[in-house]
Amino acid sequence: MHLASGVDPQLADLSNKLIYSAMAVYTIAMFAHMFEWTFGSKGAVAVRSKEQSGNLAETVAAAETKAAKKVTVTVAGAKGGTTTLTRTVLAGEGATVVTGGRADEDVDGPGAAGTSEKADLAGRIAISLTVLALLLHGGGIVARGLSVSRWPWGNMYEFSCAFAFAMTAAYVVLLAARKNVRWLGLPVTVAVLLTLGIATQVLYTDSEQLVPALHSYWLAIHVSTAIFCGGAFYAAFISTLLYLVQDSYRQRADEGKYEFLRPGALRSHDGQKYSQTRIALARIRVSVCNRLPAASTFDKLSYRINALVFPLWTFTIIAGAIWAEAAWGKYWEWDPKETWSFITWVAYACYLHARATAGWKGRKAAYLALAAFACWLFNYYGVNIFVTGKHSYAGI
Repeated sequence: MHLASGVDPQLADLSNKLIYSAMAVYTIAMFAHMFEWTFGSKGAVAVRSKEQSGNLAETVAAAETKAAKKVTVTVAGAKGGTTTLTRTVLAGEGATVVTGGRADEDVDGPGAAGTSEKADLAGRIAISLTVLALLLHGGGIVARGLSVSRWPWGNMYEFSCAFAFAMTAAYVVLLAARKNVRWLGLPVTVAVLLTLGIATQVLYTDSEQLVPALHSYWLAIHVSTAIFCGGAFYAAFISTLLYLVQDSYRQRADEGKYEFLRPGALRSHDGQKYSQTRIALARIRVSVCNRLPAASTFDKLSYRINALVFPLWTFTIIAGAIWAEAAWGKYWEWDPKETWSFITWVAYACYLHARATAGWKGRKAAYLALAAFACWLFNYYGVNIFVTGKHSYAGI
């Protein structure tokens, strides 16, 4: 391997070894999270069944022993809409129970582990391994920077390593803040491994000094904010995908599409028996979806992340324009990277505008968010790999 002048070969080699070591530990953590979801499946189903049977028993007992009075209340909603609530008042106690619509959608699942101690142990091991991998990962990035005495995100390989680090660090910080985000463990480790795999096998470049245009304090400002935005956009993307999964599952469940999983239920349709594969896949989906947060939780989380990060993405573009003027003499030249950064900004602006002004929620807004992230992803990979422009000076 040829190293450019001004490069410490020992630190460069150490950086590579630390990155590969981190990938190995991330892989073990990913399998531990898989075990967490697998061992937790029975626990989750048992908890949900127990709660349902308990609620059913209480309802039947109340109906048999007490007179009940039902009152229907119509509440005016936005844009002339109405919401109907049913209030059941139990005689003799004055207690009021309000039910309406699909209220169970707002109830979050118990988490990946359910109530299984074995699954919880696997999840804790996975978190410990993720923290260890994060330390190795960070050490690799620092060693890369020290090997050339500059900020370690001067090309796509270094940017990808820093981007993967930001994703994991954000997840660990949320866990440290005692947020209920352990369900993110598996998607994060998978995404980090994919990002680092592409970085080491496709985007890798030797540790070397930068061209004069990149010798600026704007490298630390502009690129670091872009890395942070990328990690946040990815988290919002995962939340959007899981929202669509949960919303689809809830609709199918409300339509009785999973009734055939109940004990003693008829497992056939139009005279055709369901295959064992279909039954197994349905059980897996029910088990996983019952342990995830509610669809509304994912929808709100995705919106809040995108709304929070959008101003920072705006600053990233402005900082890039200022740096371009200092390096090339012009603020904006419609370079492919500049153009797609702007397209990404417009896509997220449309999504936020639709949510805030038009009141879009649910699947329509989710599709807009996915389109915006697709623009960001193409700007990240596609422009640098397939399109030639002024940003190509940093190499792949």
